[in-house]
Amino acid sequence: MKSIIRTENAPSAIGTYSQAVKIKNTVYLSGQIPLVPETMEVVADDFATQAHQVFKNLSAVCEAAGGTLNDMVKVNIFLMDLSQFSTVNDIMSEYFSQPYPARAAVQVARLPKDVAIEIDGVLELPNVD
Repeated sequence: MKSIIRTENAPSAIGTYSQAVKIKNTVYLSGQIPLVPETMEVVADDFATQAHQVFKNLSAVCEAAGGTLNDMVKVNIFLMDLSQFSTVNDIMSEYFSQPYPARAAVQVARLPKDVAIEIDGVLELPNVD
């Protein structure tokens, strides 16, 4: 049985999808872009500020599902400019601790609202019996 995860602390869906879907202890997180949840506006133009907002949004969805960013087992990062790879690594290290999740980072032609970064992933919740 699947449960839909939704929180006001992350941007609401801007399409036909849920913020996350939970099946047993696994949570599939939809892509987050750097929208401020309260305004649904892009946080800023600079890459670092956008990346921080994306991790804050992901964190909010993880918390709504009953976990944290450190429970993520897979992260997919979509970048408008792959030259930002080292910057996203530095920023990611502020939000995750070792052992880090599996990850892919790819450059794409365009992202929603012309943002510089989008991240999705998979969260594995700890067993709580």
